[in-house]
Amino acid sequence: MFVARPFKAQDLTVLQDLIRAHPLGTWVSVTPSGLDVNHVPFLLDPTHGPNGALLGHVARANPIWQSFSRDTPSVVVFQGPETYITPSWYPSKKAHGKAVPTWNYTVVHARGMPQTVEDRDWLRQHVSDLSQQQEAGQQEPWQVSDAPDNYIDAMLKAVVGIVIPIDALEGQWKNSQNRPPEDVSGTVAGLRARGDAQADAMADLVQGHVDAKDAALRK
Repeated sequence: MFVARPFKAQDLTVLQDLIRAHPLGTWVSVTPSGLDVNHVPFLLDPTHGPNGALLGHVARANPIWQSFSRDTPSVVVFQGPETYITPSWYPSKKAHGKAVPTWNYTVVHARGMPQTVEDRDWLRQHVSDLSQQQEAGQQEPWQVSDAPDNYIDAMLKAVVGIVIPIDALEGQWKNSQNRPPEDVSGTVAGLRARGDAQADAMADLVQGHVDAKDAALRK
């Protein structure tokens, strides 16, 4: 992934937090028939190696668990907040017209060599952990024990676990850092005026860079 210097994210905690907040990964792997892309919700195990590991599962009927390359690492892409940015929000556009549209986004790429897991106890613990993570905000959280054991056993036989120890993590936070202060302020105001969840999330990120820079200058 090409990353321009102003947008490069290197803090491990920041990168891992995005994975936790947006766990549906786009898993890209090399197979004998070419690139294969699958969308898998992953749990992050931060205790596995320096970068952690991704834990997921796929349907046994999905051939990817047998066909992914054992020689070429996979890439898993995690997409955070993203949105179109109009130059109409920039005071500089009104002053001299030298402004064009762009797209703000946050993304993390995790690289590693996948492994498969077919152990029933591992799979049961994995789906329990994944359910617990995603059900945490529900009024009545569902848990694996709510379903009959024979039903869960049948479901577990139909999936294969995937573990990807992360060899490398890279992130790109393209959040208007390359714009002059007045354009950054205009971007935040424009996003807030839109009022949708993606715009608000991006406005928080853009403003966060401003606040961090101001805090650094006050030290």
